[in-house]
Amino acid sequence: MKIYREITPLNSDDTYAIFSYPNAIFDYPLHNHPEYEINLIMRASGNRIVGDKMEKYHDFDLVLLGPYLNHAWDGADTDKQKYPTTHTVVLQFGEHLFQHNFLSKRAFLSIKTMLGYSVRGIEFFGETREIVMEKMIELVDLKGFEGAIAFLKILQILATSNENRLVSSAGYSSKIPFPENKRMDRVYEFIMSNYQSKITLHQVASMINMSDSAFSHFFKKSTKRSFSKFLTDARLAHACKQLLETQDSVSEICFQCGYTNLSNFNRLFKKYKGMSPVAYRRQLRYELPTVAKRFV
Repeated sequence: MKIYREITPLNSDDTYAIFSYPNAIFDYPLHNHPEYEINLIMRASGNRIVGDKMEKYHDFDLVLLGPYLNHAWDGADTDKQKYPTTHTVVLQFGEHLFQHNFLSKRAFLSIKTMLGYSVRGIEFFGETREIVMEKMIELVDLKGFEGAIAFLKILQILATSNENRLVSSAGYSSKIPFPENKRMDRVYEFIMSNYQSKITLHQVASMINMSDSAFSHFFKKSTKRSFSKFLTDARLAHACKQLLETQDSVSEICFQCGYTNLSNFNRLFKKYKGMSPVAYRRQLRYELPTVAKRFV
């Protein structure tokens, strides 16, 4: 499946760029770009692809996307009687914005931490979505200094919210940091560099001088899942990426992900993804809209 690179209008002098699309028709193909993006969908329902996940959204959707994260929305399930018109607002900002001078200071640490996790996509809901929805609509008409302050306020609200979840699977991106825990950062980097081969809990625990039981507790507290489940998620996330972005056969992808038994790979894939690898590839290759000029 062809994945397009969006050519965004953002330039080096811009703090952000915001676009409002009343009567949105969802004509974007599956694509990515080097900029961060906050996508606000209003009065629409349909399918959302972020990374390796294709999910339904209903009525309203708010997602922060990291650089080069594949994404697409459609409005296939929109109730035209309830919502005769749809509306999307897209907020984009540069990949290196928070690495320079004033914005690299401690006051922006929560935002920088959030942006690190955005490589998996972050969905926001509840009161957070309601507040940010209102502020993004207001931001469309703001310029200059007032706009920059409002933009930073939106990021701070998102960064300090508990009403969120990561969208794509652990392992879909190898860039997620654990800035609050250097040991966990080291463990994650090791897993993402070696999941194609056999990795044991004892091997990784020894690497950071912990007993197996202590490491197991430490790992689950840090990632909210067991070591074995995290490793499975990482391998299957890579499999999803290969199924979507390459023409490799299922058996080739199986071995690339560290599995030596095709039937076991198919069983695990179906258990955690709800369908076979072949069905997953077919589902995400459904017909997408005509490509717009800003895509290459």
